[in-house]
Order: sequence, then structure tokens, then C-alpha cells
Amino acid sequence: MWVSPVNYAKMPQILPFRQEVYNTNVLWQNNRNDTFERTHSVMFCANTSAGNPLKKLKGIKCPYFGVEMLSGSDVARIEKRLDACKNVKEAVRVLSKYTRYMQDTEKKIYKRFVQAAKIFPEKTLPECLQSWYDEAIVKLKLEEFNVLDDVDKISLMLSPENALAVHAKTTRCRQVILENKKEDTFKRKILLMSLDEIEPKEGENERNVLEKLKDRAVYLPTSGTSENAFIVKYADRTQQEVAKRIVRPSVATIEHIQPNSLEGENTIGNFLLASAGANTMRSNMPLYKFIEMYPSIPKKCQDYIEQIINCIHRGWLKGNETYPYKVQKKLAEESDGKIILNLTNYKYSADEAKQKVQQYYEKKKMHNFAG
Repeated sequence: MWVSPVNYAKMPQILPFRQEVYNTNVLWQNNRNDTFERTHSVMFCANTSAGNPLKKLKGIKCPYFGVEMLSGSDVARIEKRLDACKNVKEAVRVLSKYTRYMQDTEKKIYKRFVQAAKIFPEKTLPECLQSWYDEAIVKLKLEEFNVLDDVDKISLMLSPENALAVHAKTTRCRQVILENKKEDTFKRKILLMSLDEIEPKEGENERNVLEKLKDRAVYLPTSGTSENAFIVKYADRTQQEVAKRIVRPSVATIEHIQPNSLEGENTIGNFLLASAGANTMRSNMPLYKFIEMYPSIPKKCQDYIEQIINCIHRGWLKGNETYPYKVQKKLAEESDGKIILNLTNYKYSADEAKQKVQQYYEKKKMHNFAG
């Protein structure tokens, strides 16, 4: 999720590319394998209050992953019920009502819990994960090595000095993965940020090769993309941590279309209502790169805007009638034209939408003055 843009002039490096970006909408911080840990400390805070009208909407599907999202209050209620669950059978019973909100990896883990509950209903969720651990860690290491092998192959197109530097970094990663020490775990973000330290030696061609190998390194497995990474990460956590981890990526958050770290504005026209899982997965990755990882995003964004249009037609986003046009423009810009929203179902023209917004604020101003 930390993919550097090819055109450095267009995207100022306020933060290093592939560096973690956090905001006040996302209650999760990336640790090993970039998994979600609840925390109230943030490294980077963005004022997203302009997105509050979006956060009030219900039943909206994530514009990146297409899964229906939960509100923060919904998740709080679910977590309270999960806190009372003592074993896999009880947890599955609670989670079964929310399968349509689960993202791909979480749904796969949930299905494994369903099967476990039929055989060992009194086992805890961590005990289930521990029973799968030995097989999962072997598979995870193979997944990681496959990506590292590809990175090494791509690096052969670099100058000998830089190719050696890349091999040194991937070799160290392999050592850490094989040692499997708790105090020295393999962190994808450390590799990706270390690759950013390598300076191209032979002009634009070498720069492109570096970008290519970094793009491949992004596919290192995380607990959000790999069942095996999930199992390895959470096998030693508590019953409550594991249960809550299944639903937390599905909470609706405010996502910057143009990342705030890259001078994206904190205005509703630069916001999408996106799941915490997708929000964290993208981080500050350029949107056109994120689409390369998830080619269905343009269709998912079209589905999203159709839902938003329906909400506006029902009067649920008063004062924000220009939102579809603003998002249409911003998505087209940030995706390099890969996302072109069709607004033919929207009953307001651009001028009519502006008039609706103006009328709303004039009416609100008069009401406040009278009050």
C-alpha cells in the first residue's frame, strides 16, 4: 500500500511514500503485517469534520471493496456482545449476523471458525488459531519468500551496486522471517521504506526499475490480505481481540481521495466514505496505483456514487448537492482517468446543484439570524 508515484513533480513528498498515514477517522494502527490494532494515539491527524454528513449515512458500500459498511456505533454494539463470548461457538453465533459486512480475509477466517465450532465448540478463538498455526506459518513464509524472490529478480535490472543493496535488504528479511523471533518480527513497512533509501544510479530507467520492484514488494502478505498472516498474527491474542478484529475493518471511515499527506484538502469534495480496511490498505498510495492492485475499484466507485445520489434524492445530504460533481472531478484526477463517474441518474445539473446548495445556506443563515 505504499507505492511511490512515477511523477514526483506532481506529488510533493510531504511524507515519504509508503510511510504509514493515520487520521482521526481510523482507530487502527499498523504493527506486524500492517494489521489493525485499536489505539487512540495517532501519528498524523487530519480534520475530517467536513465529512460528517457522509458518516451519518447508513447501508453505504465501500467504494474500494464494495462491501456494506458498519457505523462506529454499530461496531461498538457488536463489540460489547463479543466481549461476553467465551468460546468459538458463542462468537460465531454473534458474528453470523454480520457476514455481509465482512471483508474477504475476515470472511475466510470466520468460515474456518464456523467449521471449528461444529467440532470443538468450547475452544476459544485463539485456541482455534493456534491449532492452525504450524501450517499457516509455513505457508506465510512461502508467500513472503515468493514476493522477495520477485523483488530480487527485478533488481537485476539495476546497477550492480543497487542490485547488491536490494539483495542485502531482502536477505535480511529472509533471516528475520526464518528466525521467527517475537522481538524481531518481519515488518513489511520497514522493507518498503528501506527500499526508498536506494538512489537511482543511471537516470530515469533505473528509477522506473526501482518503482517496479517497490510495486511488487507491496504484495507482501498482511493479515488484511492473507489468511495465513491473520492466523500467525492473532494466534497469541485474546478471545475478544480476535473476535473484534473480524468486524473492525468494516467500519465506515472518511477517506481522502487525494491523500492529506500529499496536500489533499479536508473538504467533503475530497472525501469518500470508505471502510477502515480499505482506508488503511491504501494509506497514501496514489489512487491509480491502488486500482492496479484492485481493478474493480472503478465499478465499485460507480456503485458508491449511485447510492450517494439516491441519498441526495431522498433529502439526506442537504447542502451537499454538488458532492457528486466534486467527487467525479477529484476521482478522475487522482486515478489518471481510470475512474470516470457516470452521473446521468442525478436529477440535478451542475448549476442546479450549486443553486440547491446556495438556497440551503441562505435558508440556514436566515434561520440562525431569526433565532
